[in-house]
Amino acid sequence: MTEVALLDDFQDLGRQLGPWSRLADRTTVTAFTHSIAGEDDLARALEPFEVIVAMRERTAFPRSLVRRLPRLRLLVTTGMANAALDLPALEEHGVTVCGTGGTAAPTVELTWALLLAVSRHICEEDRSMRDGGWQHTIGPELAGRTLGLVGLGRIGRLMVPVARAFGLEVIAWSQNLTDADAQVVGVERVGKDALFARADFVTVHYKLGPRSVGLVGADELALMKPTAFLVNTSRGPIVDTAALVSALERGQIAGAGLDVYDEEPLPVDHPLRSAPRTVLSPHLGYVASGGYERWWREIVEDVEAFLDGTPIRVIGGP
Repeated sequence: MTEVALLDDFQDLGRQLGPWSRLADRTTVTAFTHSIAGEDDLARALEPFEVIVAMRERTAFPRSLVRRLPRLRLLVTTGMANAALDLPALEEHGVTVCGTGGTAAPTVELTWALLLAVSRHICEEDRSMRDGGWQHTIGPELAGRTLGLVGLGRIGRLMVPVARAFGLEVIAWSQNLTDADAQVVGVERVGKDALFARADFVTVHYKLGPRSVGLVGADELALMKPTAFLVNTSRGPIVDTAALVSALERGQIAGAGLDVYDEEPLPVDHPLRSAPRTVLSPHLGYVASGGYERWWREIVEDVEAFLDGTPIRVIGGP
């Protein structure tokens, strides 16, 4: 029997949604419903497993960890890219890495949910009403205001038609964005400083990598209007957390909607949990029933194909 580990499966959905019954006579599946902190504890927990399923970038697999997992033969990640995997190290150790398909729609939907919730003070008003209160905030309408997209890739592009429906002007910036690319989508390309200075709402849609860590820092936040809102549903390290907390506490920006964090799950004593003018969600951008059902079906397909000697959706390994 092949031992399979499902990492960071917080709601224990992998065994329910994946058709593991197809592999019942070939695999034993163990779900880890809590993150394992520390490489030593992680190495001890994962040492028995030949197959590991990683949920996005929640658990990193650097070279130092890979070399401590001599039984590992297959690593499956949700999606077809995972910045937390040391692919050269996995390949050197003879580990095949496979992925799944994915959809950007749930993340786009959550971005708008956070934008509307933080700017219209939905959570504050909900709490007030439950305490007997009634109507004590005022928020901006979207029509006639400006949305600034930091990144105009797959998710950023899907933001545009929704923004148009709300009557927003849309501007965009990324390090490699050209005027021609922006025109195809129907948005205005601007410089980075101009985006933060002009936008009433800034949403982040950028891949995490060495060049994007701290991409939104104290300088960018200082350029924003005191009436502007920031929403990040991309990756936590793209926004400088300390700078953001400071900006929120000083009233430098109007508020922030966040779904992603430097450390996940977010520690109970983290300053963002008590930061003012925020709406926080626990990395729900991709946590939607349709996407999960597809992911877990394709994860089982990846494992089955590997056991049959014909790996599919290979993104690393020999």
